[in-house]
Amino acid sequence: MSKNKKLIIVGDSAFAEIAHEYFDVDSDYEVVAFSVETPYLRQDSLHGLPCVAFEDIETKYAPAGHSVFVAATYTQLNRLRTRLAAAAKAKGYALASYVSSRSFIWRNVEIGEHCFIFEDNTIQPYVKIRANNVLWSGNHIGHHSTIHENCFIASHAVVSGFCEIGANSFIGVNATIANNVSIGADNWIGLGVTIAKSTPENTLYKGDRPTPADIGAREFFKLTTA
Repeated sequence: MSKNKKLIIVGDSAFAEIAHEYFDVDSDYEVVAFSVETPYLRQDSLHGLPCVAFEDIETKYAPAGHSVFVAATYTQLNRLRTRLAAAAKAKGYALASYVSSRSFIWRNVEIGEHCFIFEDNTIQPYVKIRANNVLWSGNHIGHHSTIHENCFIASHAVVSGFCEIGANSFIGVNATIANNVSIGADNWIGLGVTIAKSTPENTLYKGDRPTPADIGAREFFKLTTA
């Protein structure tokens, strides 16, 4: 595959290493560096590539010739990935997306900027995936559904048809969302949970029953609404 774009991966976590592997093998991006915020910069290189401070990456890698992908998972209910992507965009970088060649994406699916879609995802007709979403491997996203901004969907989740997944939400491994259900913003849907009716925003569901926890998801992750 021709490598005609240069990419900086923000992060040095396991996800950053995985993103490097996928972009390297299955995209037209050439990864040229990793970048981490200065307080967390603990190494000079990773996988043979420079690891540089995020605060001044533009002095080393010109935004005009490079794109950025922020390899952060659901930390702070996706706020870390959202904040760093916005900061990179403010520096003038284009935000890169990765869509696995081994996923099934129907022809009229809409995918926003800065998304990462792993292998074996099935995304049916008329689905809209807004910006800054991660879909780990093996999910089913049903027809006419919308995944709003800044979400993380873990492996083998089922989102049925005509669903809405609110911004900043997390859908856990093997979770199931029934047809015509709207998940509120800032929801945490735990592993194996089935949601059969629409949910309010800022709600945490965990265990094997769709019972809200005593505190909201934002509070659980020590976030404010600001």
